[in-house]
Amino acid sequence: MQNIPSVDLSDFLSDDKSRKEKFIQEIGKAYEKIGFVALKGHFLNDNLSDNLYKEVKAFFDLPNQIKAKYEIAGLAGQRGYTSFGKESAKDKKEGDLKEFWHFGQEVENGEILTEKYPENVQVFENKNFNKIGMQTYRQLEKTATYVLRALAIYIGLDEFYFDKYVINGNSILRPIHYPPIQGEPKGAVRAAEHGDINLITLLMGASAAGLEVKSKQGKWVGVTALPNQLVINVGDMLQRLTNNKLRSTIHRVVNPPKEDWGKSRYSIPFFTHPKSDMSLNVLEECIDENHPKIYEDITAGEYLNERLKELGLK
Repeated sequence: MQNIPSVDLSDFLSDDKSRKEKFIQEIGKAYEKIGFVALKGHFLNDNLSDNLYKEVKAFFDLPNQIKAKYEIAGLAGQRGYTSFGKESAKDKKEGDLKEFWHFGQEVENGEILTEKYPENVQVFENKNFNKIGMQTYRQLEKTATYVLRALAIYIGLDEFYFDKYVINGNSILRPIHYPPIQGEPKGAVRAAEHGDINLITLLMGASAAGLEVKSKQGKWVGVTALPNQLVINVGDMLQRLTNNKLRSTIHRVVNPPKEDWGKSRYSIPFFTHPKSDMSLNVLEECIDENHPKIYEDITAGEYLNERLKELGLK
């Protein structure tokens, strides 16, 4: 973890103004420089994380014909199961060497949204799968809300600017299984180089190495999540909103050494998406003589649809 800065959310949650400001500056500058941080002091406890990984492994161990019944036509992969090799990175024709599941938002407090979310798909073979998945979803959503509050202050906005967009927002929790590699992959990797679509991504500790981020110098740098830490990176929506002030860094998951081809890899990212009607128009706070506006106006929903088409999911 030497390659990306480590920050502690408990500093931001502290009543000590100097500690709070320290966190704001540390995470803001890290996101300007490399776009990734390792976060401790978050709301996801080890027990819940361990339980979710057990449930996820049990699901992906199910026979393919059982998993296939949870792949729902017409949802563009927004909920339930997406089978092996179906998703590809932008501008890549080879499908990534992975299968995954999506847990989505379950709207609370009776809020009426302009766009209705699909219902989560219920797994009947694993009785705790959905329950533990959504418990994890809530703790990561809470963590993301506080991280975005710190970033709002750093940008020069009201601390709670993002709350109205991410609370009951279109966020996704994605358990991923990279199965053992059966033969020489012809141009395919576990996850080709890409930038995330959303505001920020929170990554729970993966079960094996493989995540790499691309530095400003164009070099690939390996990243491994330590116990009790989340790896959190900026997504393309936040980069767009801030006129490239905060960086959405290209990253990938490379194939392991040949001697490890027989091992599975599991990873669980939480993609923090806002409500579909959120404006992604460049913030006035991020425009000046040296940084003219570089992106056209668009909403989060419009942008998401564009990207899902590029990924081959829609």
